[in-house]
Amino acid sequence: MIYEVRHNNTIRYSGFVHLAQFNVRLRPAPWPSQTVTNYRRFVDPLPWTVQEEEGAYVVNEARLTLRDPITQLTIESSFTVDVAPPPADYASANSPTITELRALALARPDLTRSAPASYLFASPIAGPLPEIAGWARGLLEEDMPVIEAGKTMMATIHEEFAYDSGATRADTPVLDAFRARHGVCQDFAHVMIVAARAYGIPAAYVSGYLRTRPPPGMQRLVGADAMHAWAALWCGDDLGWVGFDPTNNVFATTDHIFVAMGRDYSDVAPLDGVFRGGGQQTMFFSVDVAPIE
Repeated sequence: MIYEVRHNNTIRYSGFVHLAQFNVRLRPAPWPSQTVTNYRRFVDPLPWTVQEEEGAYVVNEARLTLRDPITQLTIESSFTVDVAPPPADYASANSPTITELRALALARPDLTRSAPASYLFASPIAGPLPEIAGWARGLLEEDMPVIEAGKTMMATIHEEFAYDSGATRADTPVLDAFRARHGVCQDFAHVMIVAARAYGIPAAYVSGYLRTRPPPGMQRLVGADAMHAWAALWCGDDLGWVGFDPTNNVFATTDHIFVAMGRDYSDVAPLDGVFRGGGQQTMFFSVDVAPIE
């Protein structure tokens, strides 16, 4: 499936911002199932310097430095992407059991950006939480194939948790969203990651986009989409990383567009930074994911 993606962020400040440095993570990192072309980034006002680099995880970062005072910043990212179907039918694929997978991940001598070892342990947001581990204990068994474990956690989160865009913010602790059983895709992905790691399953946070389908008879609204998040579990050498979308209870396949993968949201946040001044800030965004027929 081929898509045109356009993402616009505009930040307005109540006062002048001085000596600002922003980290932008909107350019898709290389991923086996997709090919990105025609990537463009527009920034207004023009930054003093732009430094492009690979992040510590599967993420591309652009560091923008703005030397002159500003009260508004606009960043627009656009690209074309061809998303291929996965090489296996995940719903019926064979995978190691949880016990077998844990041993495989711990014994694998690989410390590259996508190696399972980097996603086995606690991270800044997705730390060890006994309450979520206890919840997972009621769902999983050691001899369960890891694909089945992922499907079980994904389906249970989808059933037990209500999507509510006003219930949480980007900095809401995972445990708060878990206890409230309300949240957004970011919260659901973090709950699944914490639960999986409690069982020794390598689990990662994926930032990207989702093809949205309008109701029958309705036109797709340009700019009405948003960034999306889901969890990825390492399912052994044969399957590798498999995306599980608990918000929609589906595997991440051709409707999901990969941008970045990290231990949690803090590794792949689309935009963050530091600056002097600014006062109150307001962010406006629009996202358009358009399939090319």
